Amino acid sequence: MSNSDQLRRHESDGFTCVHCKLQVPGAAWGTKHRNHCPACLHSRHVDQTSGDRASPCKGVMEPIGIEVRAGSRDGEWAIIHRCRTCGQLRTNRIAGDDAERALLALALRPIANPAFPIDGFR
Repeated sequence: MSNSDQLRRHESDGFTCVHCKLQVPGAAWGTKHRNHCPACLHSRHVDQTSGDRASPCKGVMEPIGIEVRAGSRDGEWAIIHRCRTCGQLRTNRIAGDDAERALLALALRPIANPAFPIDGFR
């Protein structure tokens, strides 16, 4: 058994969120491998490439936006994370038990805080 197999098996038992400290179950509807907290949507920088668990960084991955996956017939959403330690960007599919309010707040962030002034719009 490889180290990544051992790590994945251990991850299926769940983890403690690096941001809000919630005890997160390893299994969730709509995903095979849990990779972020369903309450606050934060993650940990563990992958160099998707699923390899080989990143030496291990920094906190902050949710910064929502992506609608290209080519997805049903408009599948993914969370865009940025590592607070090294700045790398990653996307992760949402899970079936992710907090809808947290997802909507993340999706609406650009509207609530636009990157340009809107006072002069007519």
